[in-house]
Amino acid sequence: MNRKPKSNDDAGEGQPAARQPVRLLDSIDGPQDLHGLSEQELATVAQEVRKHIIDTVGEIGGHFGANLGTCELAVALHSVLESPKDKILWDVGHQAYPHKILTGRRDSLATIRQYGGIAPFCSREESEHDIMGAGHASTSIGYAVGLKEGMRHLGGEADGKVVAVIGDGAMTGGVAFEAIGQAGGLGTPMVVVLNDNGMSIAPNVGALSRYFNRVRLNPKLWHARAEVEGGLTRLPGGIGSAFERLGPQLKESIKAFWAPGLWWEELDWAYMGVVDGHDVRTLREALREALAAERPVVVHIATVKGKGFAPAEDGGLEGMEEWHAAKPKSIVNGLPASAASREDRVTTKPAKVPAPQYTQVFGEALVRECERDARVVGITAAMNSGTGLSILQKAMPERYFDVGIAEQQAILFASGLALEGVKPVAAIYSTFLQRAYDQIVHDVCLQKLNVVFAMDRAGLVGDDGPTHHGAFDIAYLRCLPNIVLMAPRDEAMLVHMLRTALVFDGPIAMRYPRGEGMGVPLPSEPRPIAIGTGEILREGGAGETAGRRVALIGYGSGVGKALAAAQELAGRDISVTVVDARFAKPIDAGLMAQLAAEHDLLVTVEEGVLAGGFGSAVWETLNETGATPRILRVGLPDRYVTHGKPALLYEEVGFTPERIAERVLAAISDRASAIVEA
Repeated sequence: MNRKPKSNDDAGEGQPAARQPVRLLDSIDGPQDLHGLSEQELATVAQEVRKHIIDTVGEIGGHFGANLGTCELAVALHSVLESPKDKILWDVGHQAYPHKILTGRRDSLATIRQYGGIAPFCSREESEHDIMGAGHASTSIGYAVGLKEGMRHLGGEADGKVVAVIGDGAMTGGVAFEAIGQAGGLGTPMVVVLNDNGMSIAPNVGALSRYFNRVRLNPKLWHARAEVEGGLTRLPGGIGSAFERLGPQLKESIKAFWAPGLWWEELDWAYMGVVDGHDVRTLREALREALAAERPVVVHIATVKGKGFAPAEDGGLEGMEEWHAAKPKSIVNGLPASAASREDRVTTKPAKVPAPQYTQVFGEALVRECERDARVVGITAAMNSGTGLSILQKAMPERYFDVGIAEQQAILFASGLALEGVKPVAAIYSTFLQRAYDQIVHDVCLQKLNVVFAMDRAGLVGDDGPTHHGAFDIAYLRCLPNIVLMAPRDEAMLVHMLRTALVFDGPIAMRYPRGEGMGVPLPSEPRPIAIGTGEILREGGAGETAGRRVALIGYGSGVGKALAAAQELAGRDISVTVVDARFAKPIDAGLMAQLAAEHDLLVTVEEGVLAGGFGSAVWETLNETGATPRILRVGLPDRYVTHGKPALLYEEVGFTPERIAERVLAAISDRASAIVEA
């Protein structure tokens, strides 16, 4: 039964009707509302979802291009399946906005990625239709195998259908291949929708990407193969009969040459494709056939990243990359906003020149290091622009390597380069480097290889939330033998530290935050820093009241917070020293001992989790010397921090100068009270 869309014509008696366009989408409050619609109506809903995304995300900002490419797919999936009994898994989740819209979050899309709003990726806490939380690529197939095998194990009413949606960019991740191999071996009855648009964030790289491109751009491959098979058997002089007698061997050989699905077929998957990913009817037919097969099936669909938005759709790879995400207020009336229509347009007041982004400073500094030393190269895992390596890619393409969404291979590749005397710099976000932990442990640190880890996005990154916060790298790297850990307090120190890393012989990692630097001048000639040495930036005064001597020890972005907290404490009869530790491993033990001897309270400040972090390193170092100072550790809490603007997140977790000063005053007050009571 078709569902009648809500009408705006039912105005009160005597009142003129406010005639607004009536959308079918306004009648879709959950996936079940799609089941009674005709295919023409479903196609209309898909277009309305697309327009809703363009209008909303163009105003507030967020992931954009990939979502415009999955509107028809989301409608087709939810119209065929019974979510949440049937499980739809969206790899990464930056392509899942249409799914969110169709599963009860249409009216809250305007809050996505905002503090207190809906999550930027799928979230199990947010909706029963979000089957898995995701923010890193290539995981959906592995989840799907586990889900379906779990259903088969439990049986009964728990049984349902399972579909994993994965992009061709995410297919470069090794865990996807591992899951495909397991599902083929088990014969797991599930469906993978391979959403092939030739892009992840940047253009995809590698042999697998070229393979998909060849398939997508040659839709007549199947027909050509059939013609070859028939033509060979019709050759004269008995040759055709000989080919015909070869039978299966001939067909398999020809299939190996022509068939785009051979790779899947060899792993015991059935292959369907290439299907038009913007045709709802075709998608529904393919999904029904795949689900009915009761075996592992891949449905290979071709979509356009940015479908329906001309600057992305018609702009080629550059356009798709530019519109992977939309900035706030970047689209007006479905078109890119002009400079004059944006709120950030030039006013009568001279605009303040912003400090350069840490990412830009790193990228430019790396180019200079490559010019200085022929051994230096840069490596990224599909994040050339995000890590600043696009600067190196443009300036010196022969010194730039992109391995795709394959962080493990990035570090193994770097290890091989280091064995040959090359100086590889692996520029990978803190959160994504976690995926290569085994390679860091066994292939770099165990062998003491000179690999430089440049960890962008360290700390709280903002709108992308807990899957993207760089909260754990200090703790997960500090426990490893042979590695050096350092963090710059500003962009000038970042340049010095990059030089330090490249003249050092061994594993070394540098973390730095997202966003603008501190606005300090950049050095014309970087200088190496002595490994494991800190720096006193502010000396505490003499003659203050006993028990009120405080040392604030910052690491990385924590240094700025420490300096600002010292200003908050000024004039309160407190002696405040501020130190830039510079290194979390090795710690400057001599400086820490000096601070412990001359101060009543040490306060460590770090933008990372406290468990196993920088503050713990200071405490361990002093404890081993027999010193027992009072230490107050300031950092991120033992929980996953939500999404939102960094300023709001810092306030929530207490990582602000004001809150740090409050905690220092409270600690001093508590100590004074204890002395009086004693």
